[in-house]
Amino acid sequence: MSAPRPWTLELAGMPHFDEAMRRVSAWYEQAVIDRPPIRFARHNVQHDAGRPLDMSRWSTLKDRWFDAEYQVEAFAQRVRGRNFPAETFPVFWPNLGPEVYAAFYGCELVFQDVTSYAKPIVHDWDDMATLRLDMDNPCLRKIDEITRVALDRGKGLFLVGYTDLHPGIDCAAAWRDPQSLCVDMVMEPDDVKILIDLANRDFARVFDHFHGVLRGHGQPSVGWMGVPSFGRLHLPAADFASLVSPEMFDEFILPAFAREMEHVDHNIFHVDGRGVAKNIDRILELPNLNAIQWAQGVGNDRPILQWVPLIKRIQAAGKSVIVDLAPAELEELIGQLRPEGLFLWIAAEPGTEEDIIRRTERW
Repeated sequence: MSAPRPWTLELAGMPHFDEAMRRVSAWYEQAVIDRPPIRFARHNVQHDAGRPLDMSRWSTLKDRWFDAEYQVEAFAQRVRGRNFPAETFPVFWPNLGPEVYAAFYGCELVFQDVTSYAKPIVHDWDDMATLRLDMDNPCLRKIDEITRVALDRGKGLFLVGYTDLHPGIDCAAAWRDPQSLCVDMVMEPDDVKILIDLANRDFARVFDHFHGVLRGHGQPSVGWMGVPSFGRLHLPAADFASLVSPEMFDEFILPAFAREMEHVDHNIFHVDGRGVAKNIDRILELPNLNAIQWAQGVGNDRPILQWVPLIKRIQAAGKSVIVDLAPAELEELIGQLRPEGLFLWIAAEPGTEEDIIRRTERW
């Protein structure tokens, strides 16, 4: 008798969904079933990159971002009729920009073409007393609306994720302003720690709100990274860490992450380039960490092969790792690394995916 399916979910473009989820579930445990999981996409690909938009239908950029029907239907058009090989999950995640968590407390978001940023609201330390999570905040209500529209329109077509949640230091930097916060760490360290604690205070409540909506509709836990979990998945990040020393990282940032990551089953830490990677040894010591997403950047940070020693350190620490690579780098990477705990993100040309899959099966 075969084991019961861990999830009941059908996707038209991914008939092998259960098989792909078994590979990803093994990956979280640094195990391999038949080959490492593969996503045929690059990191941070913009959905509308290279596609001009007719802005005449909206008065402002904010109106475009807040147009739930447009956001969902534009994504649905891109995935409808497509096949998604290997572990390339079609995931729609409701998005108002990387600082939307800060906006739940009253920050105004300034919308640009492909991102947004928050206007600081902590101009002096007395302003911390005004920071209150507002579950009726317009941005939170809009994320809810986009989520529910996507759940309705995406049945059988794509997964729906939760929005990008950045509590902790990144939220504190959005409230205060990154440059000011760097100075504050030297001049007013106690106030900075209070601000970071405030930024983490409601994380569990916010996470549970969105997780509950998705779980209530039979969805796995998945975010902007496109890597699902049958448990509760969080994608911790500290892009601000590139601005401070490892000593300051240990004092101000690391303790908050340890608390933040206790609330979920799986944590994939987004390490954004060498500026954050200088803290990798301390990050790898976090007890609830499952994996690292290594975003090596562009220019001199490529090719991926120069980062093989870093990837080996991550594997040696018993953690899994996501890496971007070009198809031409695959054979040499196979020759230098073991497959356990590797998730390959490969920007391959259409029609070459099956050959790449066969090559990894011989690893």
